[in-house]
Amino acid sequence: MLYTGVTRDLAGRLYEHQNELTPGFTSKYGVKTLVWLEEHDLLTTAITREKTIKKWPRQWKLNLIERDNPAWEDISFHLLGL
Repeated sequence: MLYTGVTRDLAGRLYEHQNELTPGFTSKYGVKTLVWLEEHDLLTTAITREKTIKKWPRQWKLNLIERDNPAWEDISFHLLGL
């Protein structure tokens, strides 16, 4: 499963997803691995980008991930210093 979302607090959101604290798509399907991210200065830009990516064909999303993370490694540990 692939999940696309927006947050102002990446560490908090990762914690919620990895511990299934929030009901919804990620807890239903066990999505816990962060394999790609994009940072934006403006929340409005991030939301627009999220909506755009959600409309993409699955292969485009896979290509986006594999361009920067071909092994699909969990990058949350690098980001959070774990």
